[in-house]
Amino acid sequence: MISSRAEIDPRAKIGKNVKIFPFAYIEGDVEIGDDCVIYPYVSIMNGTRMGRGNTVYQNTVLAAIPQDFNYRGEDSQLVIGDNNIIRENVVINRATHSDGQTVIGNNNFIMEGVHISHDTKIGNYNVFGYGTKIAGDCIISNRVIFSSGVIANPGARVGDAVMIQSGCRFSKDVPPFIVATENPIKYGGINSNILTSYNVDEKTQQHIANAYRLIFHGQTSVFDAVMQVKEQVPDGEEIRNIIDFINGSKLGIIGKI
Repeated sequence: MISSRAEIDPRAKIGKNVKIFPFAYIEGDVEIGDDCVIYPYVSIMNGTRMGRGNTVYQNTVLAAIPQDFNYRGEDSQLVIGDNNIIRENVVINRATHSDGQTVIGNNNFIMEGVHISHDTKIGNYNVFGYGTKIAGDCIISNRVIFSSGVIANPGARVGDAVMIQSGCRFSKDVPPFIVATENPIKYGGINSNILTSYNVDEKTQQHIANAYRLIFHGQTSVFDAVMQVKEQVPDGEEIRNIIDFINGSKLGIIGKI
């Protein structure tokens, strides 16, 4: 299952039933789990730790050296989970420092031309559309959809079940369960399609919408809006997720000062 025309350092650890096509390049400090498929002209660089069942398409570079002026040649890592699809021409940088990691979780679909920079942490079941660029130190949660051409600037966070529409760019945090739209980026309503697909009932969705009405359309600070949510919106897992996400924000949230 491994082509003799692939260039693989003998120190690399390759799991069972891995298929590696001709002209793939794999360095020595690399671990690839079982049942992965590596297509031609993929480069898997030192520091890659890949789980099982991943498929990596042509011309992708994994664990590329960070594009960070703070990088000083330290041994660092890119950790990839299981069952991810990484399409053509994707670049994912490893971490800047030896005590850091760039992390890709499980069951993500990363489309052609995506760039994920150093020390970014990505959860599970996300979709990243064509040409999306994610800067360093970002945190992307679970079940997020980035349409094509999205730009996430350094340190930004994205909550669970968010849809970010094509061409949006953002430097602040995007809270859970919403659709983000336009430039400058703004709140475009709750992500009802995704919430429904994950069995969030209509009453809970209404509570989420009421919470965001207070946060985005109220004439108060974010702090006061969160207090109003606690007082006026029935408690629940999703509401606590929203409150915890906003309280944990260091950059502020989109659409609010």
